[in-house]
This record gives sequence, C-alpha cells and structure tokens, in this order.
Amino acid sequence: MNPNAMDAHTPMRDVLEAYPGARRTMFRKYHIGGCSSCGFSMDETLGEVCTRNAGLPVDEVLALIRASHESDQQILIEPAALKELMAAEPGLRLLDIRTREEFDAARIAGALHLTREVMQEAMSRWDPNAPVVIVDHKGERALDAAAYFLGHGLRAVRCLRGGLDAWSREVDPAVPRYELA
Repeated sequence: MNPNAMDAHTPMRDVLEAYPGARRTMFRKYHIGGCSSCGFSMDETLGEVCTRNAGLPVDEVLALIRASHESDQQILIEPAALKELMAAEPGLRLLDIRTREEFDAARIAGALHLTREVMQEAMSRWDPNAPVVIVDHKGERALDAAAYFLGHGLRAVRCLRGGLDAWSREVDPAVPRYELA
C-alpha cells in the first residue's frame, strides 16, 4: 500500500507494514498498542482505533507516525556503512539483542550479546557519547531497543538496517542466514 494514501479506512496491518515503528509511536504519545488493555487487532482500521481512543484525529495520528518514521530512518545504518565504521572505529560496540541461541548460531564478529550484565554495564559505565550499533535478526526490533537506550542517556545509538540477515546478504555471506519458525 502507498503510505501517502493511508487514511481512516487503512487496516492497522498496512499501517505497521509501511511504518514499523507506528505501534511504539502510538504507545508513547497516546498509550495505544502497547499492552492487552490498549491493544488493537491488525484488521481494525486506523479510524476505528482512533475513534475508540478518545476520538483522536486520524490526520494528527498519521502525521505523528510519519514524523516518527522519519526520525527512525535517521537511526538506521546500512550494512556497508557499518562495515566501514567498524574499520574506522575498532572499539565500536555492537549490541546484539537476539536470543542466546540465535547469537550462538550466527553473529557479527565482536558483537556483544545483550544480557542483564551487559545492560547494567552499558547504563552505568559506557561513555554516553560513544557509538553503539544495535543488531537484531531482520531489523524489526532494533529500533525499540534503540529508543530504550536513547531514552536512558546513550546519545549515539544506531541500528543495523535489516539486522544480521542484511549483514549476511550484503557484507559477509560467511555469517549464516536463518529463519525463525
């Protein structure tokens, strides 16, 4: 679907496909979509969601989603650009947020697996201005993690566009690709 053609009749499935961060954006501003009490179904239209949430203006919600999407795009780093950054900054922190099993099966050399201990270290000891790149499987959850870290004071957080899957396809085919069941 053309994102510019979205309106009150657009199903939430299409909104989230065009703007993957829409749920995070709607939750942050309106407390919509983050839990079972404020959730929505993928078949609901944007207009239906807005109507049952204090009659929010659809145009306002769409404008917020689009603006947030543009901000998200600024956080992404392309796989080839990450390779260059890693060469230029050998101490660059790559923070892998996938499961332990995924991390053990395939990873970018030098990446740290996000554990409770690594999280505590990042929040208390890492230089808040030092670059950190978050890696997930396909780039679907990294922006949520980036929002968390940015909100807690790390200022130079980026996300690998397309995650480890894009890294494997575009930079290092020796890193195994996989699909989750």
